[in-house]
Amino acid sequence: MSRPTVEVADILRVQDDSFREQNHSWLGYQQLNVLRAIARCRTAALGGHLDSCSRCDLKAISYNSCRNRHCPKCQAQARQRWLARREQDLLPVPYFHVVFTLPHALNPLCQRHPRLLYDLLFRATAETMLEVAADPRHLGARIGFLSILHTWGQNLRLHPHLHCVIPAGGFDLNYSRWVHPRYAFFLPVKVLSRVFRGKYLALLQCALRKRRIDCPSTLVRALLKDDWVVYAKPAFGDPVRVLRYLGRYTHRVAISNQRLISFDGDRVRFRWKDYAHGNKQRIMTLTASEFLRRFCQHVLPRGFVRIRHFGYLANARRAALIALARRQLASKTLPPPLPGSALAIWRCPRCGANMNIGPNLTSQQLAFRCKPPDSS
Repeated sequence: MSRPTVEVADILRVQDDSFREQNHSWLGYQQLNVLRAIARCRTAALGGHLDSCSRCDLKAISYNSCRNRHCPKCQAQARQRWLARREQDLLPVPYFHVVFTLPHALNPLCQRHPRLLYDLLFRATAETMLEVAADPRHLGARIGFLSILHTWGQNLRLHPHLHCVIPAGGFDLNYSRWVHPRYAFFLPVKVLSRVFRGKYLALLQCALRKRRIDCPSTLVRALLKDDWVVYAKPAFGDPVRVLRYLGRYTHRVAISNQRLISFDGDRVRFRWKDYAHGNKQRIMTLTASEFLRRFCQHVLPRGFVRIRHFGYLANARRAALIALARRQLASKTLPPPLPGSALAIWRCPRCGANMNIGPNLTSQQLAFRCKPPDSS
């Protein structure tokens, strides 16, 4: 794949010092660490290796990646490895996609207490899904699902929401048979919305009582008056499609380099999809400082887990319960591997043969190895 015209790293290399100086009052260690990693990613500063072609005499330098999960350039291989591990978890049933969104009124709290507010989002969503699915009026089954946290909208503003991907159906309460969904929409969205709102606000009030956060007491009452957004997408098909679909969500960052159009040293132009007006493609122009401010809003706390499994897909009993589900579904065949899910092989740009990856070298060693013969 050719290099994008503009990368987030290009903006940082020009504006990083100015941005840090203007925003030092709120930038934390984690944000600064992410900005530094992105700016240095795949440059000599991180070292690299001197690779050689297995067929011709071509030698080429490959710089190391920063491997930061917020870096737009470091997600492809992480995504492929994750998808390869998930292939064995797929079941021969349709899958549903449900999205739970926090009201914008909670955005100031999310900015001050991201770890707590996002943890509560995972907890409230999981309790909602498991409770509504277990209700005999809706499904009467023990379900499993994975949840993926996204904190951004297409315009880079704060928009915390969870993408939940759910196999259609689940075990009966005794794990003796597989229960298929009664409805094409899996679970009723209005019920999910009401239960989700109640559970999240109950958890939030508990945190307030324990003084883990502080916010106006009127906020909780105001949030009770409005409906909360829960969106369910139609079921989608076979396991290969499920993996491809998951790949679009699991390792996303706030903005990809491919969406950037231009950067003139002061202003950044990028594409965004306006979901509120028929998914129209639009172009937004921001100052570099505002662009980086919005980008930094989506840096997660250190060690925060943004992909979590619940129900029978939780780690403790996942393998045994997936095997049981396959038996109950009368299917012992494993899903076919996703085409292209293996890690990419670097090929020689001259002859197309595989490149042999050399030993890891520091930036100083690379500079010495690559010094012209006549230099002193």
